[in-house]
Amino acid sequence: MELDSSIFGAAPRIDIVHQNIEWQRKYRFVSYAHTKTRNEVRGGGRKPWPQKGLGRARHGSIRSPLWRGGGIAHGPRSPTTHFYMLPFFNRVLGLVSTMSIKLAQDDLHVVKDLNIPTEDPQYLKDLIVARLWGPSVLFVDTSDILPRNISISAESIAHVNLMPTYGLNVYSMLKHNTVVLTESAVRDIEQKLLEHLNRNDARAQMSKFRHDK
Repeated sequence: MELDSSIFGAAPRIDIVHQNIEWQRKYRFVSYAHTKTRNEVRGGGRKPWPQKGLGRARHGSIRSPLWRGGGIAHGPRSPTTHFYMLPFFNRVLGLVSTMSIKLAQDDLHVVKDLNIPTEDPQYLKDLIVARLWGPSVLFVDTSDILPRNISISAESIAHVNLMPTYGLNVYSMLKHNTVVLTESAVRDIEQKLLEHLNRNDARAQMSKFRHDK
């Protein structure tokens, strides 16, 4: 099958692939680390000693951040989201680089469709071994409604996953040893990525992300 060289034969950008991985790992992470301020810790309602006369430092409460057991001045407050949006073309180039890397390493394969004759998981395992697809495989098709047999057989195999083209991402492709695309998935990916690589509203796409978009 002939593949578009601008999608499957591009010079890989390892830095952009790394940016995509970091983005996918962080954008759904929420930190629940929480510290109390001086107003939230228990006790310390009165002044520990008089302001003057004892020769000691001036203090208003034993729950000051200066005291052991007191509040934390600038500690973490939960929930703290780590969400941020990677620039549009960094996401596009991340997909292009990852697929080019997979093809160069002989870890990307194209099949006509995902129809297999039986829903027995052992058949799929033997097929993967016979074709030297490695320990983990990601099957990609255009639709999220995949053939019954491969859906049932892959359900019980932990290292085999199915995905539609609209969900294809850098992290999932690198997580699996081999990526298997159907012919229709290849054409769909080529069409969408070529459209994005050659669009004329690049400046608008690279504008800062806003939550209210």
